[in-house]
Amino acid sequence: MKHTLQHLVSGPDWPLAHRLRAPGNGVLDGAPCVILLHGVGSNEVNLLAWAQEQDPSLAVILVRAPLVLGPDAYGWFHVTFGAAGPVINAGQAEVSRLALLDFIRGLPAAYGIDAERIWLAGFSQGGILSASVGLTQPGLLAGFGLLSGRILPEIDPAIAAPEALRTVSAFVSHGVQDSKLPIDFARKSHQLLTDKGVLHVYREYDAVHELNPAMRRDFGAWLAGAAARKP
Repeated sequence: MKHTLQHLVSGPDWPLAHRLRAPGNGVLDGAPCVILLHGVGSNEVNLLAWAQEQDPSLAVILVRAPLVLGPDAYGWFHVTFGAAGPVINAGQAEVSRLALLDFIRGLPAAYGIDAERIWLAGFSQGGILSASVGLTQPGLLAGFGLLSGRILPEIDPAIAAPEALRTVSAFVSHGVQDSKLPIDFARKSHQLLTDKGVLHVYREYDAVHELNPAMRRDFGAWLAGAAARKP
């Protein structure tokens, strides 16, 4: 069943603009929630199909990144790609991370979302920010999804202690044919999560830099299972 995606919510009361899909029963109070983040140069509406695939018991929130890059194009931070790999604007990435922290903290009061059952996931830059939030403030999330992204080395000093990370789980997926962010980034993320003791699912696909149906299906199954185990 398709559920209605609300109009864009923005303004001084919100650190980030967003759209909401209520659970299938229409009840937000006490509902579990997944927040989905788009990649660079995209926008939240481009994740509509992904949102509609999520379990109907979940509220789904699509967040718009704060940096305006062009008409209907937004980003979480500026990045350039060279022979040595991606080079980011670390200051912008940190501002976006802090904005997401404020946004997540405000959800229970604003919508009645269950603070103990919030998941954050994204594609590419959106996945990068999801991991940045999940690893530095694991107490805010039940879990996070890193799809075709990487874990920024810049957040290493802020990563939470291992005992705090035991409360959060993760889903990591990546295409082995990805030329934008090569598969080695995902394998390093997998190793870091293993070393930190983060319970996670790791999947590789015969795919390029994309969020393909198999990735979305596997993420949805992981999320539905995680939500069912955390009533």
